[in-house]
Amino acid sequence: MIRTVESEQVSAPVLAAYSYCEAVTGQQARNFAYGIRLLPTPKRRAMSALYALSRRVDDIGDGELPGEAKVARLEDTRALLARVREGAVEEDDTDPVAVALAHASCAFPIPLGGLDELIDGVQMDVRGETYETWDDLKVYCRCVAGAIGRLSLGVFGTEPGARGAERAPEYADTLGLALQLTNILRDVREDAQGGRTYLPADDLAKFGCSAGFDGPTPPEGSDFAGLVHFEVRRARALFAEGYRLLPMLDRRSGACVAAMAGIYRRLLDRIERDPEAVLRGRVSLPGREKAYVAVRGLSGLDTRHVSRRTVRRRA
Repeated sequence: MIRTVESEQVSAPVLAAYSYCEAVTGQQARNFAYGIRLLPTPKRRAMSALYALSRRVDDIGDGELPGEAKVARLEDTRALLARVREGAVEEDDTDPVAVALAHASCAFPIPLGGLDELIDGVQMDVRGETYETWDDLKVYCRCVAGAIGRLSLGVFGTEPGARGAERAPEYADTLGLALQLTNILRDVREDAQGGRTYLPADDLAKFGCSAGFDGPTPPEGSDFAGLVHFEVRRARALFAEGYRLLPMLDRRSGACVAAMAGIYRRLLDRIERDPEAVLRGRVSLPGREKAYVAVRGLSGLDTRHVSRRTVRRRA
């Protein structure tokens, strides 16, 4: 069994497991890695363990295996989570992600049930579910992204005495929804080519886009720009609500969240300026702009802005 206290030195096998997870994060997390670099080492390692397990689950859902095989592998991952909860993962376990996650869950109050929710969401993908309304889509988004926000909050923690901290999980969840809706907008053509449609059918019909997005141009006669701007406004409202989490976090955790969310907000800005860009290719930010957002997050500008806005709202 892996045991840890905050002051305990990390053993060589656990360090190796964390190093593996950090390598996975550095190689595969295009935006996530910019934020977690701002964290102190124990939190950065724990976030990397969460990312590595989440990446594994996502890769199963996105892979080429038949549906039944995907379901079996997802259930194997759920069984691994049960072992982590039960303290049944030893330091010499052959799965480095399990070792790192077991250590992280001892060091921090991580609500591991969020990873079960992620598996539930990916199973929805495997089943090919579609969504009639935003309320339907929110269920999916809470599984695959809101849960990640709540898991991350388990690592970040809240500042002692932070006002309204009892709502921190709600804000973390909402911020996850904002990021996921931005992802859905960015990947609308890529998802369509993979046979997936996430945007609510009600919204697609309202803007004449029910025919889908298989090509580099919108469906004939549609108001694609209107659809994108409608979803952008929805995402912005989610960001505004989720950002209320920032003043509840310590400086470096707040910087991590502000950096990750800031990158997605800038993606949203680009999509809003040129909606059809998402049909022509993948919209992204250059590395220098991501680095700027990370520095801005570390400066605390976003946190101070949210704090001032909250004070004005209470006045």
